[in-house]
Amino acid sequence: MTAQHITPQVAAGLIPDAAVVSVSSSSGLNCPDRVLQAIGERFAKNGGPRGLTLLHPIAAGDMYGIKGIDHLAQDGLIRTVIAGSYPSGPSSLPTPLIWQMIVEDRVAAYNVPSGILYDMHRDAAARRPGVLTQVGIDTFVDPRRQGCRMNAAARDDIVRLVDFDGQEWLHFRNIPPDVAIVRGTTADERGNISVEHEGAVLGVIDQALAARANGGIVIAQVKRLTTEGSIPPHQVHLPSTLVDYVVVDPDQPQATETPYDPAISGEVRRPLESFDPPPFSLDKVIARRAAMELAEGDVVNLGFGLSALVPEVLIEEGLHGHVTWSIEQGAVGGVPLTGFVFGCSANAEAIMQSPQQFTFFQGGGADCALLSFLEVDGDGSVNVSRLSTKPHVTAGVGGFIDITAHGRKLVFSGYFSAGGLKQEVASGALRIEQDGRFTKFVETVQHVTFSGRRGRALGQDVVFVTERGVLRLTEQGLVLVEIAPGVDAKRDILDRSQAPITVATDLRVMDPRLFRPEPMALQLQPTRNRAPQLAAAAQ
Repeated sequence: MTAQHITPQVAAGLIPDAAVVSVSSSSGLNCPDRVLQAIGERFAKNGGPRGLTLLHPIAAGDMYGIKGIDHLAQDGLIRTVIAGSYPSGPSSLPTPLIWQMIVEDRVAAYNVPSGILYDMHRDAAARRPGVLTQVGIDTFVDPRRQGCRMNAAARDDIVRLVDFDGQEWLHFRNIPPDVAIVRGTTADERGNISVEHEGAVLGVIDQALAARANGGIVIAQVKRLTTEGSIPPHQVHLPSTLVDYVVVDPDQPQATETPYDPAISGEVRRPLESFDPPPFSLDKVIARRAAMELAEGDVVNLGFGLSALVPEVLIEEGLHGHVTWSIEQGAVGGVPLTGFVFGCSANAEAIMQSPQQFTFFQGGGADCALLSFLEVDGDGSVNVSRLSTKPHVTAGVGGFIDITAHGRKLVFSGYFSAGGLKQEVASGALRIEQDGRFTKFVETVQHVTFSGRRGRALGQDVVFVTERGVLRLTEQGLVLVEIAPGVDAKRDILDRSQAPITVATDLRVMDPRLFRPEPMALQLQPTRNRAPQLAAAAQ
């Protein structure tokens, strides 16, 4: 089979009204932005295509540079959007157009965990009856809560609770795509696609298979063309049998504000000394304390936020390589990157396809996950996906629920309060000059992204690391086990929390080395005995 080489404008003309369109991207990484732009331009000029349903396993585009889904955020163009995550950023920047549509109920919007969305593509491709999973039970995904709905315009049920073999499961019906828009680096004359300059493979195969199995089309955006047969077979990630059309954008960046970095795609290796240690700050204090929860030989998932500093902390402490990082976009090993290229790793050992990486997480394959929190309540439930006052500063759930559903050890990091918070480290102690207007430890979280109730039932090891103390989730709820030097437990923690917190009888002071600028001679915990944990997870 030979794919046709077409312009972005011709590609846009192939999208019919009311189509289901699946887009492969991870924020500004791997975004087929030129094709999305052409679709938006066609609608603005001619009023078509109309009434699209968009599937985005991970966000397409962001507010910083690559526009992604915002090209399509026009009234009448989108009817429904079902995404693992959405463009997000600081509230100081303009609200993305798609978020304006969501909060104003101008589009039906759903937030489905990224791994489940990939599962839905795989099951649609195999013509199976949908996804049966326990990922998302007792979170906002559960139909007993929001059922993945993000606004009042989202009236349809996309998930239901079912009983199977005496257990509760969530069932997601398949949504077969009519069009898949994916991205690679090079296409040969027949339409075989390689990804040698990409920072991730993502789920291009699953999305293409789902479209092809249901009579749809696959449009691949690439950076360049080559002759037939010149891509070695093992380097073809998407064969010509799954590609109908190829669009060339010679200017496509590797990621937002990143034209091309060969270390991201694994073509060269960066020296460790090229990674600057994070400057001393309370961010670093929290990241250091989170690192103390790691054990030698751990396979560790890394989330967005303060936890993203931990790899550079380990480099500074001479511990690089003592754990193996595993990122939802697919990178295994190396040094996870931050900023616009978050989701990529320099010097990766391997770059898996995202759907298989999510299968690894959903099954509890990682030893530990370092994550963030926006809110925590007395049950130990965590919200990272939605704030009613500032919805666009959150990306939604992404892979968070896939990672935490059966995660063995979960370390959530963040500041105790927010909004005007002023504090500093002085003489090895924390000094709170002005507390935040809002505590992050609340009576009830606005959105349940991690269910503390279910976590306790599964026996998960859950830790909360803040700048002023460390808490653990027990059968009795939140327990304060460590306190920062200079902090008064009653004044600065208990009285500032809306969530009930118990103080451990053996309350300890956090390691004073955390609060000093020099390297702290960090040592990781002894290698974990995985066998009992695996046995417990299987029960």
